[in-house]
Amino acid sequence: MVIVAPEDKFISWSENGETCSARWHSEGGTPPPKRVVVADDRITADAAYRLACEGTALLWRGDFQNARQLLQAMARRLDRKPRKATATTAAAAEAFHLYRQSQSQRARTLGMLLLPFDDDYRVPLRRAPDVSQACVEAYGAAAGPLVASLRELLGLIGAHEWRKKGVEIPALGERIHPHYGVFAPVRGEYVDLVAAAPLPAGCAQAFDIGTGTGVLAAVLAQRGIAHVVATDQDPRALACATENIERLGLAAQVEVVAADMFPPGRASLVVCNPPWVPARAGSPLERAVYDPDSRMLTGFIRGLAAHLEPGGEGWLVLSDLAEHLGLRSRTELLAAFDAAGLRVVGRMDAKPTHPRATDATDPLHAARAAELTSLWRLGAR
Repeated sequence: MVIVAPEDKFISWSENGETCSARWHSEGGTPPPKRVVVADDRITADAAYRLACEGTALLWRGDFQNARQLLQAMARRLDRKPRKATATTAAAAEAFHLYRQSQSQRARTLGMLLLPFDDDYRVPLRRAPDVSQACVEAYGAAAGPLVASLRELLGLIGAHEWRKKGVEIPALGERIHPHYGVFAPVRGEYVDLVAAAPLPAGCAQAFDIGTGTGVLAAVLAQRGIAHVVATDQDPRALACATENIERLGLAAQVEVVAADMFPPGRASLVVCNPPWVPARAGSPLERAVYDPDSRMLTGFIRGLAAHLEPGGEGWLVLSDLAEHLGLRSRTELLAAFDAAGLRVVGRMDAKPTHPRATDATDPLHAARAAELTSLWRLGAR
């Protein structure tokens, strides 16, 4: 017997003259579609795209690989729409909001192609791969049949491969294995900054606030800091960081603890790499990128001085992308430091090397091309 939690939601559809239902699952928090039709290999891409745009979901009963091809065809139809690139800084904030609206609409439309899952996470379709391990890693133990979007499943499969192969971190000379829902350290410039910045004199203890995969805590431990406390409040991040620290043989130096921001006490070094863009997270999976109202950034700045040992430093690793998008000014950031009783000891900058920084077709190209990632070295006044 499956025990259904009160928060479980259900999706209903008509099939073979009967009304059917199943548990609905969406990691992004998308509500179950209100209109659902059964579809298979006979449907055309144009018809599927039209239904999805109208808000009608398609529960797939055909070949799994054909469903993947259909999703790609729907994506191509979305991409035919002209992309508006805005080059001026004054209009950058508007461009950003239009871009997010477009991405949200894209996710909603492509999320309308649905798959059934049996009670062991098996997809009962022709040529369907075994996705049970990817589902267990993301969803936890199976709890009965469900319906989820193909787009989400492909994300799970991709995350499973990242977790198996890991991400090469040159600063560590090792790989970090991100879990589903935990931000992968694919942008190496912020890791390199933490690996290169001069440590405070006599630094024996450090805090890594919002550790995620644990990559920065591992870098600090590898640099010789005897005790690193890595905090996070996301259960997935805590499990991911713990696994990575153990795999790297650093468990004797790094303590992973559940905490909202700071652990008790003080340290010679307190490091934080908060989400860089002050905007509302559209789903739980976006919380590593978007920091609504700069809550984590502000919380770190305001609480830092009280958690620094005399002569200690706080390292804030932050991109200035939000400044180029008109979402936060440098003046506001510096004023926040001053209001919290902090002084800037130094700053190190790095240019991003990811492909979007040089993609002239990206709607946010002007901002991305000008972006710098900085490590702000902060001390108490």
